[in-house]
Amino acid sequence: TTTFTGALRLTGMTAPFVYDGAMNGNVFLAYVEQVLVPTLSEGDVVVMDNLPAHKAAGVRDAIEAAGASLLYLPPYSPDFNPIENAFAKLKALLRA
Repeated sequence: TTTFTGALRLTGMTAPFVYDGAMNGNVFLAYVEQVLVPTLSEGDVVVMDNLPAHKAAGVRDAIEAAGASLLYLPPYSPDFNPIENAFAKLKALLRA
């Protein structure tokens, strides 16, 4: 399994990360600390779905230490998550 994660801003994708394996809390925390946090600015809002890895210990602290805030989407609401559209396009390109 290869896992891709990233962030979506109004200007496009940012903080891309590819991992050879399944996502878990430790991997996601490393992504947040090493890849996502350096791209954050004071006042940014990070929105995540409810994947258990997204709620790993330390994730919220790392984001808030960068001056950003963290919000979670309601459960089972992919329609509220615009990055899913970007991921669908990326998957289609990779499969072509």
